[in-house]
Amino acid sequence: MSWGTELWDQFDNLEKHTQWGIDVLEKYIKFVKERAEIELSYAKQLRNLSKKYQPKKNSKEEEEYRYTSTKAFLATLNEINDYAGQHEVISENMTSLITGELTRYVQELKQERKSHFHDGRKAQQHIETCWKQLEASKRRFERDCKEADRAQQYFEKMDADINVTKADVEKARQQAQLRHQMAEDSKAEYSSTLQKFNSEQHDHYYTHIPNIFQKIQEMEERRIVRIGESMKTFAEVDRQVIPIIGKCLDEITKAAESVDHKSDSQMVIEAFKSGFEPPGDIDFEDFTQPMKRTISESSLSNSRGDGKSEPKFGSKSKGKLWPFIKKNKGAGPEDFSNLPPEQRRKKLQQKVDELNRDIQKEMDQRDALTKMKDVYIKNPQMGDAASVDHRLAELGQNIEKLRLEVQKFEGWLAEVEGRLPPRNEQARRQSGLYEAQNTSAVNSCAQDRESPDGSYTEEQSQETEMKVPATDFDDEFDDEEPLPTIGTCKALYTFEGQNEGTISVAEGEMLYVIEEDKGDGWTRIRRNEDEEGYVPTSYVEVYLDKNAKDS
Repeated sequence: MSWGTELWDQFDNLEKHTQWGIDVLEKYIKFVKERAEIELSYAKQLRNLSKKYQPKKNSKEEEEYRYTSTKAFLATLNEINDYAGQHEVISENMTSLITGELTRYVQELKQERKSHFHDGRKAQQHIETCWKQLEASKRRFERDCKEADRAQQYFEKMDADINVTKADVEKARQQAQLRHQMAEDSKAEYSSTLQKFNSEQHDHYYTHIPNIFQKIQEMEERRIVRIGESMKTFAEVDRQVIPIIGKCLDEITKAAESVDHKSDSQMVIEAFKSGFEPPGDIDFEDFTQPMKRTISESSLSNSRGDGKSEPKFGSKSKGKLWPFIKKNKGAGPEDFSNLPPEQRRKKLQQKVDELNRDIQKEMDQRDALTKMKDVYIKNPQMGDAASVDHRLAELGQNIEKLRLEVQKFEGWLAEVEGRLPPRNEQARRQSGLYEAQNTSAVNSCAQDRESPDGSYTEEQSQETEMKVPATDFDDEFDDEEPLPTIGTCKALYTFEGQNEGTISVAEGEMLYVIEEDKGDGWTRIRRNEDEEGYVPTSYVEVYLDKNAKDS
């Protein structure tokens, strides 16, 4: 099966077919290129998706990822990121192993095809030239034969005419002989040209063209084999990443199986446990006896101390039990005394651990500089040993400051841990708020009477109304009245309020001003009833009301 023998007369069709083959190859290259772009775009979208749902560093959201369910979700996001990386590998391999290789091969193929068909056209032009030479020799031989016949007929006519002179007859005879000789020469030339043409034609159709067409056939078959191999590579590129993608999916499954609902429930307890004990029963108060109303020792209104003086109910109490303390707005005190005991203990422990880590870092730096100084002392050409003394002194001061901070927070921590009730102690009524830092006074809250429907109401009887001294914790029990609006402001820049007491604003946003800058560089604003906080004064343009300015 050879194109040279079977398709010896299909030069034009072979030219069209091979061009079609190159077009198919270029179309396949374009297909693979677009597939690689899709894989790259998909990988980019997966990475953006993973990044979008990653918790923000140093934010409250990051703290929420300590639960097993959110840890599993975070692991899923990380695996999706790795999953995206495999699609990038697919795109890269398809580009380098298929698109790049085939593009270079197409250029080589075009050059080879051009060379083969150039040789074919050259062979055709040569045989056509030989054919034209044969035709010219044939026509010349035919013309010379006709001229010889006419010259012979003229001689015979002159020879038969008695009126023609002998010289004319001789002239006609010589002309006829000349024409016959020319005819013989043309015949010999025609015969030689014909033999030559037949030889050239035989070589053309049985040697030259078959060889050229055979090369074209081999070229076309290589193209077919090459595109088949590329299709195998196309599948293999995908197959190579399947194990890694499988590992990503296995890790997601493993993360999902690590979700522990019991552990998460325990974490909720550790996160929000206040350390207080629930109040006990309220004793019956008999108003039929003509005696002074007494308050049960287990009542919420009793102080926790030795009971030297009984605190009295004040009108500021609005029926809230002390375990449900309202959170302070803005930054809390340094010792976290605004928090319940259990939460305060956790915060203090975190602070102590953080300070210890800072101390370790400073000590590591000091040790490194000390070693450097020793090297400088032993090898003065490497540096001046005195140049690090200043930095060593700074590190020593920093370490001393941090140790004092640790001692301070450890003192508060020991105070809190000493006040927490033992876990095996039976539940008893909590009789007051936990003590404030450096304060010996015991604060108490108002105990309101519980109505039959289960809600707490305030008793306004003049006979039984009792008063308590005002404490720092009164505000914890009261519903704070919202501050009045004194103006508006426009955010000049975007501010991310990540610290407690601050509020995030977007550039161009309009908000309400409820407290002016007191000289500390912060202005208190409100977005709505539930959202208010502080923003840097330099980040907003304030428009105070006239009444606020006058006051």
